[in-house]
Amino acid sequence: MNTFSQSVYTIDLKKDIIIGALSVGIGISPFFINNEPENIPTLNKNEVNNFDRSVMFSYNKPLDIVSDYGVYTLLLLPAFSIMPDIKNVNTLLTYGIMYGEAFLLTFGTKDTLKNAIIRYRPYMYADGVPDGKENDYYNSFPSGSTAYAFLGASFLTTTFSHEFPESKWKRPLIIGSYTLAAGIGTMRILSGSHFLTDVFVGAAIGSLYGYLIPWLHLKNDNKNIKIIPTVNGMMFSLTF
Repeated sequence: MNTFSQSVYTIDLKKDIIIGALSVGIGISPFFINNEPENIPTLNKNEVNNFDRSVMFSYNKPLDIVSDYGVYTLLLLPAFSIMPDIKNVNTLLTYGIMYGEAFLLTFGTKDTLKNAIIRYRPYMYADGVPDGKENDYYNSFPSGSTAYAFLGASFLTTTFSHEFPESKWKRPLIIGSYTLAAGIGTMRILSGSHFLTDVFVGAAIGSLYGYLIPWLHLKNDNKNIKIIPTVNGMMFSLTF
């Protein structure tokens, strides 16, 4: 791995105040949304769309535990991008701010959807509510574990590719990180915890923020990004 004397990423006070405020706002939004079912309905597998119904499984506790907690290892993957410059305070601060923003956005987006949309997990169509899942059986959409897994994989591959474009480790890291992330998503399906669409949307959420936040912090004299708050939200302006 080639070392770098200066990261290709930077933080900008005005821009990061806006991105940070937006990240915190989205990050806390799920706490104001609570949509719980009044009772457990009688569920019919035939009511599930054909795409999701093709791969529905009963509850598998070992796979559920491994996939649910194994994702935290994937969240540590982006550390590979700063290993050569691990003692540089500026690099640590820049990456810490970027990853914090990406994590809050991922958490807030997927949990807002989870809290707003009641979707019963696949195991409910076969086994009912497993022990310990009394407050979680209706939060199938989207897959949070998959979102975090792809956040780690996407953030790593984006930052590593920018920091070390000629590194011989780039391709193995990209293939390895996305393989692990896809493995988490697959186990979430096989454990009966999620449908295919839950996993796909979770992967899209994590990948989006894992790419977008580093890209917004790239040093590029030919790119002028403006984030302007408006009455109805945010307006982005990009000039090359």
